Amino acid sequence: MATQLDDPRIVEFDVRTDEMLVNMGPQHPSTHGVLRLVLRTDGEIVSEVEPHIGYLHRCAEKIGENLTPRQWIPYTDRMDYLAGMNMNLGWSLCVEKLLGYQLPEKARHLRVIIAEMGRIASHLVGMGAYGLDLGTFSPFLYAFREREKILDLFEEACGARLTYSYITPGGVTADLPKGWVKKCEDFLTQFEPVIQEYHALLTTNSIFIKRTANIGYLSAAMAIDYGCTGPVLRGSGVDYDLRRDGEERYTEMYDGYAFEVICERNGKYPADHDYPDVPKEAVLGDCWHRFYVRMLEVVQAIDIVRQAIDRYSSATDSWGEPIKLTAKLPKGEAYLETEAPRGQMGFYIVSDGSSIPWRARARSSCFCNLSVTNELCRGCLIADVPAIVGSLDIVMGEIDR
Repeated sequence: MATQLDDPRIVEFDVRTDEMLVNMGPQHPSTHGVLRLVLRTDGEIVSEVEPHIGYLHRCAEKIGENLTPRQWIPYTDRMDYLAGMNMNLGWSLCVEKLLGYQLPEKARHLRVIIAEMGRIASHLVGMGAYGLDLGTFSPFLYAFREREKILDLFEEACGARLTYSYITPGGVTADLPKGWVKKCEDFLTQFEPVIQEYHALLTTNSIFIKRTANIGYLSAAMAIDYGCTGPVLRGSGVDYDLRRDGEERYTEMYDGYAFEVICERNGKYPADHDYPDVPKEAVLGDCWHRFYVRMLEVVQAIDIVRQAIDRYSSATDSWGEPIKLTAKLPKGEAYLETEAPRGQMGFYIVSDGSSIPWRARARSSCFCNLSVTNELCRGCLIADVPAIVGSLDIVMGEIDR
């Protein structure tokens, strides 16, 4: 009996796929800004990812060579615009290093308060936006609800909500207003239990774990080779944080503070989940671990802010005074890196003795973190690319400058 397969009109096809180049961005919502990713794909499998940057380049460093150090502070705000206070801090410390300036005790603790509150606000955006990358909207709203309260505090302190120009060479532009510390303490008390909501929404969520577990694996050796820093590095099990391991001018800012570097060490997913297709054990360095490090850093930052408030409230000296707008700089050079929310942010200044730097440069943490994208995405599915890029938590304003 003849079958359909014996029909001579049926032609046997050799099913093959061709490689394609697919553009993701520079307006794609999951590329975290104007980033263009060129994907080389074979069907749904990605074999190569090439980042194209420069769409947000604004010549910030060259502008810094035509302004005094204090005048350049607003331009640092616009690098990592989600952590403007931390950018202000890095440049201010670098200039103070060149000047040999010693910060008053009260100003030191004030800066710790502001920098760690900025870290919390930044990680909230990273957490909420990562939820959007993976298809859930609620965490984004929850995160921005709490971030708005931090921005209200920043607005009271300096009058701005995004680009602050608050921390400046010599200290800060003004002391914290009356009643600010009490409002900050009230926020921390209210905010701490809310973090459990984020763990319920994302960290221990079965869909979230399935989308991030064992995806975008970054070994400790590869992270070091590519110069990755911050949560990206510590999510791979490397115990390194400039607040503890940096140069003295920066670490002395945290001198006397009790805190542990947040670093993933055991590679376990939440012990209470029971999802058969999600392993209990994992190799360190996937998307989930990078996300989890940021969540733990939020809790740590709360504790550091409380310690800083106690020290700030008991300090009796000055909150610092900004250097003169046109103050002359001594001849020489200085470089300093700080532990910004996304990693090690470095600033470099060279002076010829005038009030305007001869050279001003910035070392972006996000640039190095982004450079490992091709390694992380090789062999993954197209749908996993937003999960991997989102786990790096990049900001294009810092990369392009």
